[in-house]
Amino acid sequence: MSWFLLAFGAWSWVIWVTFVKNLWKDGSGLAFDDAGSPTAYFWVHLLLAITSFLLGTAVGLIGLRGVRALRRSS
Repeated sequence: MSWFLLAFGAWSWVIWVTFVKNLWKDGSGLAFDDAGSPTAYFWVHLLLAITSFLLGTAVGLIGLRGVRALRRSS
C-alpha cells in the first residue's frame, strides 16, 4: 500500500503539472478572454490543480514514510 501511495503522489504531480502547462498555453478562449485576462474557467482549474498538488504531496509523503518504515523493519 505504501508503494501505491507513493506512486499516486508522483502520478498526481505529473498529471497536474502537464495540465497547468496546457491551461497556461490555452488558445481556445476558455482560459483567457480576448484581452488576455484569465477567465473563471482558468481560476477554477488552477484551484483544482493546486489542491491536487497539495493532496498528491500529502499522499506521497505518507507513502514515503510507509516505504521507509518497511525498509527499517526488514
